[in-house]
Amino acid sequence: MNASKLRRVATASLIVAMLPMVAACEERVPQVTTPTATASAPVMTEAKERKIRTSVLDTLTKADQAKDASGLSERVEGPELAVRTSQLTIAKATNSLDKRSTIPSKISQTVIPTDSSWPRSVFTITTTTDDQQSQRLLVLNQEDARSNYKLWAVARLFQGAQLPAFEVPKLGSSMGTAKDTGLVATPEDAVAHYADVLQNGAKSQYAKEFGDDQLRDDLTELTATVQKGIAANKGTQSQKFTVEPDQIRIMRAAGDNGDLVVAQINSEWVRAAGEGRESLPASDAEKALFGKGKATSTMKVTYVNVVALYVPKQGTDAKIQAVGAERQPIKVEAQ
Repeated sequence: MNASKLRRVATASLIVAMLPMVAACEERVPQVTTPTATASAPVMTEAKERKIRTSVLDTLTKADQAKDASGLSERVEGPELAVRTSQLTIAKATNSLDKRSTIPSKISQTVIPTDSSWPRSVFTITTTTDDQQSQRLLVLNQEDARSNYKLWAVARLFQGAQLPAFEVPKLGSSMGTAKDTGLVATPEDAVAHYADVLQNGAKSQYAKEFGDDQLRDDLTELTATVQKGIAANKGTQSQKFTVEPDQIRIMRAAGDNGDLVVAQINSEWVRAAGEGRESLPASDAEKALFGKGKATSTMKVTYVNVVALYVPKQGTDAKIQAVGAERQPIKVEAQ
């Protein structure tokens, strides 16, 4: 497909316990390089990708309409299964589906692997939503030759996100691995270091490896805002970020110019009210997930964080850059 320009997207501020609603502006889609004679062909056509994606979206639509996650596993897996199940649980309790769960049916570009082995993944970038939320980066994964492709992850792209160009012919690229070399860091190290930066901010020993990004800015702002209220009651808060093992997918950029990495990082946010107070859910989403739980002085909120990182090749001054994310509370419990 003709996808010579990358559109950029916009995010708004985080609210308590939720990643922000994302608004979009006109951006450019990644530049596609000229095919080379030695490049391998993509393992499927654009028409086949569209058929797979349509089937996935049909499954999501049925689940959304019923506000029931029981049928999702037919076409959804990995971090997206946890995220979508949470969104539907909240929707059933509030009678309102979060607009962030919207996935446009139209796309700006798809990147289909040239690798003939399994597991294999397709990276697809959607258009903006009808209400001008940001483009989504979809990762569709096929575990083996007999398995259906399933939606493994969704990340909402950040404002100003610059994705790498991907090699073709037409629309393909080779997949990467968690241990790819020739980069400023292996993909698995980049994800582990980013988790440390999310937890420790500027104090992280890896902070200088990364450019600024919207997720970190919003988390910093959110944490500071919550701290003001907690400190007034002599309470405390802490967050712990942990990489989910093996939940990582990678696509190589053109000319070995780096990797686009999508991975799952889990986190726990513990808030203690202090001064004999009860720690209560801090948003409608948290209330829905907490249900009829009995409040105590301490509350723990568990999140799934999907992050998309561009890891540049070694020998450049470029930093690792987060280009998109999804952050969803999946469990709220008193301690």
